[in-house]
Amino acid sequence: LLYFFPLSLFFSNAICNFVICNDSSLRSQPIIFNPDFFVEKLRHEKPEVFTELVVSNITRLIDLPGAELAQLMGEEDPKLPGANSTASGFFRSLMSLKRKEKGVVFGSPLTEEGIAQVSQLIEYLHKNLRAEGLFRVPGNSIRQQILKDALNSGSDIDLDSGEFHSNDVATLLKMFLGELPEPLLTHKHFHAHLKIADLTLFDEKGNKTSTPDKERQIEALQLLFLILPAPNRSLLKLLLDLLYQTAKKQDKNKMSAHNLALMFAPHILWPRNVTANDLQENITKLNNGVTFMIKHSQKLFKAPVYIRECARLHYLGSRAHTSKDDLDLLTSSGSKELQPLKSQKRSRLDSCHQEETQQRTEEALKELFHHVHNMPDSAKKKKLIRQFNKYPTALTPGSDVPSSPAPRRTRSRSFSGLIKRKVLGTPVILERKSRDTTPEPVRVSKENVQLLQKCGSPAHMTQAKLKSLEGQKEGSCRRMRAHLLSKDSSSL
Repeated sequence: LLYFFPLSLFFSNAICNFVICNDSSLRSQPIIFNPDFFVEKLRHEKPEVFTELVVSNITRLIDLPGAELAQLMGEEDPKLPGANSTASGFFRSLMSLKRKEKGVVFGSPLTEEGIAQVSQLIEYLHKNLRAEGLFRVPGNSIRQQILKDALNSGSDIDLDSGEFHSNDVATLLKMFLGELPEPLLTHKHFHAHLKIADLTLFDEKGNKTSTPDKERQIEALQLLFLILPAPNRSLLKLLLDLLYQTAKKQDKNKMSAHNLALMFAPHILWPRNVTANDLQENITKLNNGVTFMIKHSQKLFKAPVYIRECARLHYLGSRAHTSKDDLDLLTSSGSKELQPLKSQKRSRLDSCHQEETQQRTEEALKELFHHVHNMPDSAKKKKLIRQFNKYPTALTPGSDVPSSPAPRRTRSRSFSGLIKRKVLGTPVILERKSRDTTPEPVRVSKENVQLLQKCGSPAHMTQAKLKSLEGQKEGSCRRMRAHLLSKDSSSL
């Protein structure tokens, strides 16, 4: 019994050698985790939700008018080039005749059984990629018919026996694709592929250039392939991988990615019953689009990161990123609710730091409230309390604040005490208290109250700022006291 951890889904093509298994013979076997597990699960269990999610992101990348969007969703029949044409060329009549002679594999709608039979051809061609002119040079028609009948009967074929040539197998593969009722990429997706070919970069002034935007094209193809029917997507992956490997051996077989695209675009992308004349305006786009698919085939069958995350969080019952814009917005704004996977640890650290800062602020405010309530009854105290009561979000004195007022302080009736009361005021009390062993909370002066009114909330006034302001006032009061004393002594 193998236990797969969700954490493995974050790593593409991750291999883990740690296995919890009761069978000792299996403990040394590596496990390959599928990063698209939840994507496939969502597609099979909730296809409507999955399709809406993917299509909403496709329309973010390419502009699809209402009719083309309805065709992509399958709500309307596709309107294809040449559909209204009355011309019946030789090529069109020949392809229609071939599709009437349906077999178990050839000419029938694509099924898993048909893919299993055709995969024998693809597997054989992977071993014979060095044949010059592969897919371009036709094979022997008699051998092709024998091979075709064997595939239609559903029997396994020994292609390594030497009875068939690689050109026979390559031509038969193209024939199979050409006799499908609709192209491998389906009629519904035809207009979307034309729009993907038009995705280009913009210059610094925002003007469109002729340079293809490869990243957006890859992302759009990834999304478009996700909503292909499962058999079409499986066979397309096998086919593009074969063509990719063939192009890598072009020094031997003389078949580049562009040459292969010219051979296969009519079979996998062109609408059925159309000719080159019907597509004369778009034929270059279609051929270049297939060339792009061949060159980047190793990236096109991976779901975008935000689709993976959305599917995973859909089953974990958490908030999901519905598009790439959500992740981009998160990176710029720092929102805690939409943190991407790579910054979850940083989010937790920031959250802890904010909680610690908030706790220190609350403690400072509480101490400030205690100090205000311990002040002797005066107009200043009443004014401060009125200021605090204006802000319900601030900490108000609760049950922990003593309800009984503090005892009134005795005032000096001497001449020096009069000077201290009229001129020096609160700083003298602070100076006297600073000589005590027990520190006393900072006093709130009239200037502090005015500062609180300007800031809009007492929460903005920290204890350190109050001490700084009181220190400035204490210095000015000392200078005033020295000036008065010197004036009194001179008059005496």
